[in-house]
Amino acid sequence: MRSFLIHTPLLSIFDRVFFIQIVLITYHPGVFMKFLMFTTLALLMGLLAGCNPLSLKPADFGWPVESVLKADSKGMVQENRYQLSFNVRPMFFAETGDSSNVSVSVRVIRDRAGYYFISAPGFKHVYVFGTGDGALTLESKILISESGMTSPAFNARPPHVQLLNGSDKPRMLTKSGIQEGGK
Repeated sequence: MRSFLIHTPLLSIFDRVFFIQIVLITYHPGVFMKFLMFTTLALLMGLLAGCNPLSLKPADFGWPVESVLKADSKGMVQENRYQLSFNVRPMFFAETGDSSNVSVSVRVIRDRAGYYFISAPGFKHVYVFGTGDGALTLESKILISESGMTSPAFNARPPHVQLLNGSDKPRMLTKSGIQEGGK
């Protein structure tokens, strides 16, 4: 009779599992506990396997060219093409000790990994920012020139960002620092 019920196509899988549970409870209570634990574990594993985050790889966040942005009176710069805006006053204060004069054009480019490279004429550093919860967070500060850069410009040279500064030798940058063309 047992094999007849299990192989009957009219019974759903739920009915078969329920029947097996009844038989195990009645005749083998220890085996039923093992069956119950195994079933619960299998269900949990199935549910957790469906909770993995979706990841689309590879992804390239790089910008083909730099953006030259002018700050407004509040210190905000905005790039409409990439829907980016941020306040440059804290960066100017970190670089010069003064955040009242933000009339200099800021140069911004984004690398393939999504890091923003930001600098301006007169800056000694290139600032590398990552994205946070509604903020740009400083990842690294790369010293370029003790006397300050005269005319910095960025180019995309994947996997690097190329920094040009007047007649100086071009430098290849990553979020970690200078990779090529350093002093």
